[in-house]
Amino acid sequence: MFGQYARYVVGAAIAFSLVLTSSVAEAGRNEVILIGAPMSFTGQHATNGKHSRKGYQLAVNLINENGGIEVDGKKYDLKVKYYDDESNPKLAAKFAKRLITRDDVQFMLGPYSTAITDAVADVTEKYRMPMVQANGAALSLFEKDRIYMFAVLSGADQYLTEALDLLAERTTAAGGDTSSLKVAIAVENDPFSGDLRQGVVNAADKFDMKVIIDEFLPRDFKDMTFILDKVKEQAPDILVVSGHEGGAELAIRQIKEQKIDVPMLAMTHCEGADIHGMYGVYADYTVCATQWSSDMPFNGTWFGNPHNYKKRFEAEYGYEPPYQSAESSAAVLVLADAIQRANSLDREKVRAALTKTDMETFFGWIRFDETGKNVAKPIVLRQLVKGRYLVVAPSGYAKHEVVYPRPKWSER
Repeated sequence: MFGQYARYVVGAAIAFSLVLTSSVAEAGRNEVILIGAPMSFTGQHATNGKHSRKGYQLAVNLINENGGIEVDGKKYDLKVKYYDDESNPKLAAKFAKRLITRDDVQFMLGPYSTAITDAVADVTEKYRMPMVQANGAALSLFEKDRIYMFAVLSGADQYLTEALDLLAERTTAAGGDTSSLKVAIAVENDPFSGDLRQGVVNAADKFDMKVIIDEFLPRDFKDMTFILDKVKEQAPDILVVSGHEGGAELAIRQIKEQKIDVPMLAMTHCEGADIHGMYGVYADYTVCATQWSSDMPFNGTWFGNPHNYKKRFEAEYGYEPPYQSAESSAAVLVLADAIQRANSLDREKVRAALTKTDMETFFGWIRFDETGKNVAKPIVLRQLVKGRYLVVAPSGYAKHEVVYPRPKWSER
């Protein structure tokens, strides 16, 4: 009997994967608000899943250390219950249902990635559960008439449009005509990159630029030579790449190997792919999209300015916070703010409070439109120069001039 019981316990543990909970609220000083979050601790999204969890926990810890939040005269600590969704949307949806129906969480934080967020949002919508998410940016998430999902990050269509604005600014400043500029696009065939691509195409149309290369990256991210051969032959003024970490690593590696010269290289997920750590100076002059930078001029109630957030994150975890951590911390702050303004733990009252969110945080301004999308915060472009990510756009936030054109390989 004992052996059968042991096998049952082990089997159940495997079936329900890894469960992690925050420990700060265990002291019992305050009552607890239990929040659920499926998150990718293993699988293809493991790196950013762990960054996101650290962001959630840092904000939870700070709030609890400062007395928690007050609701209807009572003090509450926040506690997050996690399940490892293994980077699998179906498993994430299963865990979301379990969190709501069996674990009795009161609110939800989002998982990592658009596809998994979409699967979880179907569940939270069904159960009328408010969810603040920080890691799903594709526009398709906001086209399903959902009213319980709120996203603190900027949409995928905005990620690299600013790069074309930057290119146009530099061209006109030099007396050139933007209609002479040529654009090359290489993106993953997924919803996030599809929205990003459409944003770039729209920006190109705005400036009368011509899109001369428009290709999908290979699924396995092993070889994009067929795209880079076209770049050599047709000499675009900008190459836009979006393929999450795999696409970023592939592009930098093969541009280096094949000595591809292009005046501006703009891409996503530079930090997640650690392009500087992997390729050093060969990654220099890449223009990288980010949701957040630690030298942005924002100020919020809990962490203060972005630099203070960076210092606390580094002290806790030993490395500089990527934007996935920052946006995840911001999601916690937004949920806590809405609970306090609602002065209630009633889901409908908190949802109503979320719709009226208009707050400045260390991450930037957060204000939701009717679809739950944040319409108040810009995407930031940083250029990697000698190992440092320097903010070069938007112009109102830029601390440095973009190096344009990128130095040719023969000049490095």
